[in-house]
Amino acid sequence: MRILYISISGNTRSFVKRLVTYASDKYDTQIEVKEIHENSVFEDEPMPFFTFVPTYLDGGNGVDNGDTEILTETMREYLDYHCNYHFCLGVIGSGNKNFNNQYCLTAKQYAEKFDFPFLADYELRGTQEDLERVYKILVERITLSKSE
Repeated sequence: MRILYISISGNTRSFVKRLVTYASDKYDTQIEVKEIHENSVFEDEPMPFFTFVPTYLDGGNGVDNGDTEILTETMREYLDYHCNYHFCLGVIGSGNKNFNNQYCLTAKQYAEKFDFPFLADYELRGTQEDLERVYKILVERITLSKSE
């Protein structure tokens, strides 16, 4: 299993690291991770992966304004690079539920733009229950993709 992620405040990084530990300890599953940041060297992705992205938007309410992505554009550009998005099995979004319609909006925008599924969400650094739920969804998606 592979995960590409971007983390601005450290919440996504924390969740992904805890997910890696959970998968290894509980299921003996190894997860390869790659953090994308503004200094990343863009390269062609050779195999399927999942994308984890937080939500940072430019103000507003996420409906009729405030739906412009900020700070995480490097991930969008990386996915677009040489059509890397073709290998993405789905996106997992995070955010703060206090922002109502903007909650996980970046991940939902990625799903729409690149035509891959929005698989799951979690708030801020996520809970243990979120880790378990997201891991299960990732495993189910891998299984489904192998049968397609």
